[in-house]
Amino acid sequence: MRAELPEVIRHTDITDWSDEVDVLVVGCGISGGCAAVEAATAGASVLVLERAGVAGGTTSLAGGHFYLGGGTAVQQATGHADSAEEMEKYITAVSRDPEPDKIHAYCRDSVEHFDWLEALGFHFERSFYDKKAVIQPGTEGLMFTGNEKVWPFCDIAIPAPRGHKVPVPGDTGGAGMVIDLLVKRLADLDVEIRYDTGARHLVVDDVGAVVGVGWKRLGETGAIRARSVVIAAGGFVMNESMVDEFVPSLSEKPYTLGNTFDDGLGIRLGASVGAALKHMDQTFVTAPVYPPSVLITGLIVNADGDRFVAEDSYHSRTSGFVMEQPGAVAYLIVDEAHMERPAFPLISFIDGWETIEEMEAALEIPAGRLVATMERYNTHAADGEDPDFHKRPEWLAPQTEGPWAAFDLSLGKALYAGFTMGGLATSVDGEVLSEAGAPIAGLYAAGAGAANIAQDGKGYASGTQLGEGSYFGRRAGRHAAGRA
Repeated sequence: MRAELPEVIRHTDITDWSDEVDVLVVGCGISGGCAAVEAATAGASVLVLERAGVAGGTTSLAGGHFYLGGGTAVQQATGHADSAEEMEKYITAVSRDPEPDKIHAYCRDSVEHFDWLEALGFHFERSFYDKKAVIQPGTEGLMFTGNEKVWPFCDIAIPAPRGHKVPVPGDTGGAGMVIDLLVKRLADLDVEIRYDTGARHLVVDDVGAVVGVGWKRLGETGAIRARSVVIAAGGFVMNESMVDEFVPSLSEKPYTLGNTFDDGLGIRLGASVGAALKHMDQTFVTAPVYPPSVLITGLIVNADGDRFVAEDSYHSRTSGFVMEQPGAVAYLIVDEAHMERPAFPLISFIDGWETIEEMEAALEIPAGRLVATMERYNTHAADGEDPDFHKRPEWLAPQTEGPWAAFDLSLGKALYAGFTMGGLATSVDGEVLSEAGAPIAGLYAAGAGAANIAQDGKGYASGTQLGEGSYFGRRAGRHAAGRA
């Protein structure tokens, strides 16, 4: 890693410990909060360090989707059959480099985790949102938030909606409600959250086990002794040098999904004591073409006029394929009968043309290529078929009623946003692993700074970050407490 790593402190260099606890949690977002609750519930003495003046981190910016399944109460109430086995098949299929033990545990325990979340003091609404959207506009408790119904995944696992949204209307900020409940639960458990206090260094003993953390608060510094340290300090999308090194494509987009403290500090702390890193080149990048969902009936083509993705794919899957096209150039084409302007356009409207030939020339697509692509698509769509990309029949509609419009999905034209998906290699229980694959004694990680199951933007589903961050945060907290 080219980014500067924090200095590692030897325990013999510490003459005065400011605190001594069983479990020290670094960061109080969804994963850190859940880790702290579980560790305290298991009987450990717990302290949480939070660099910001409030809890939540990037979690508090999120709309509030948790990817859960296997037969949750919301799935049952809305008539959607699901099983841990089908959920496991799906997540395995969309993972670039599946970690079977993590996926199996996450799916097997999903219903229990759903119940645990609700026991914090809220209920997912027992309702289903049946339209294509990035997130439910209201308080509907369930919707499809991934590629479950998209080929080839629909042939691998029986589709089921698993995007459980907290009962807060709108597309941002809903997850903050869960953070507030976690903070309340921590107060009930007598766990201190020490705000405006950042972890700066890891402290190790003579054999390399992590035994504490060096901290800084304003002009004050100190060290805390801990039998276990859980790093839950976020991703690295705000660290320019790490982005340039691992995911330079993110440097080209205008908007980052993160907060000031997504600077990779947790990852760098782990790396300073020899932790392995995984999936550091993977990102979630998206500029959704929907809503309105009618636009999905159109065609998405590249600079050569060729289709390259099923248009009914989850928005980050579509965007991921756009990034792979020549020059990252792509267009969405719709006819007058299916044209509707997005209320909040992230893809830019280019123009309309009376003929496909005129559009082809204006977009500088090689002569005849777009015409041929449109003819093939329309012929099969009229029969409810898509032999090339298997778009579902409900989204197939011939685009034959001129004039035709084009939207620009190209990188630099559409408003792409994204975040990083790589981090510290961990075991199923959140133990941070060395380059040799062995646990680093005393060190755990969870959340956006740990490499869990959401590693591929094309296979991502809304709610995976909150779902796995909270679940694996719980596991890390329990295991850290047991070690303590």
